[in-house]
Amino acid sequence: MFHTADAKDIIEGKITDVYFDRTMKVLRAEGINKTVRVEFIAKSLPEKWPWGVLAGLEEALHLLQQLPLRVRAMQEGSLFYPYEPVMELEGKYQDMCVYETALLGLLCQASGIATKAARFKSLAGDRPVISFGARRMHPVLAPMIERNAFIGGCDGVSVIKSGEIIGEDPMGTMPHALVICFGSTVEALRAYDRTLDPKVKRVALIDTFLDEKFECLNVAEALGERLHAVRFDTPSSRRGNFYRILEEARWELDMRGYGHVKFYVSGGIKEEDVTVLNPLVDGYGIGTSISNAPVIDFAMDIMEVDGKPLAKRGKWSGAKRVLACPQCGTRKIIPSSVAPPPCPCGGIFNDVLIPVMDHGKQLIGSRSPAELRKSILAAIEGLPLA
Repeated sequence: MFHTADAKDIIEGKITDVYFDRTMKVLRAEGINKTVRVEFIAKSLPEKWPWGVLAGLEEALHLLQQLPLRVRAMQEGSLFYPYEPVMELEGKYQDMCVYETALLGLLCQASGIATKAARFKSLAGDRPVISFGARRMHPVLAPMIERNAFIGGCDGVSVIKSGEIIGEDPMGTMPHALVICFGSTVEALRAYDRTLDPKVKRVALIDTFLDEKFECLNVAEALGERLHAVRFDTPSSRRGNFYRILEEARWELDMRGYGHVKFYVSGGIKEEDVTVLNPLVDGYGIGTSISNAPVIDFAMDIMEVDGKPLAKRGKWSGAKRVLACPQCGTRKIIPSSVAPPPCPCGGIFNDVLIPVMDHGKQLIGSRSPAELRKSILAAIEGLPLA
């Protein structure tokens, strides 16, 4: 069997830290079940990121729809900043207690993946970025990872099931295994060309056996105009100065009339590599850097009990409003009982923490992955990454 939870386990509250189970036993025994507000915030973001992308809300609401709670949240795909509540629950504490572990897991990992994907896409600009990292994580997680990589900004995903979920055709080239089975990159590519539908772009992997420059020329001569691109997955032990390898291959192809052949790169690409390689690269396959993205360290904390502000040390008590000015982008956190001030620019603040669910009734519509991706890319345009 697979060592994973199923949906029933999550809904029944079995995916919870044991101290919440013990807490429930104590509260029930003592007859304590106070009305509370809890909020989900991250006081800081990984690697000094200045902003994050909220993801995982759709799954969180699916879990919360069975509970008698009122929920306010930022909408899925919203940008958020440290100390801003991204979600608030209001109701009896016993109704939410055992779900803290699962809710945090749903938001923390999804938001980390979406944010990392958004950062890569921001760095790559118009060049396509494809999620290649499913093989680095448990297969049960692959669709979740690639869905959130896509909404964050990736142009495509590699796993068939992930493509079904986002409503897009999966993308990929060819594996080293195919080349090894044929014993020749050119022969593998010719078979690929003979077999697959013409709508599948012919992208040759050119680092299995020979020097990249000469293999580029071999596959270009074999397919001519039908060759869309070559993919460099050069191992780190052979990479040396990767920029110079790409530069040399580009020169030789262009000299021989193969300027139409695009360059895709993959294999351990980091954020800092993208700006260096952009002048020569037409697309990126990003694996572990996205699939193993740092999680957003959200915490779920009580900040109001029976209508009175109360929070542990290090937290701001009381219900809050998160405001954003659509004109200048200024953001503020204020107590929910306080009227919002005018923005210094003269604009009017909007609430970004809004009612989204009331006792299982969803109050907002859902957006498709493609719509979420479009809105996120618009929101991050021009934003600093550090």
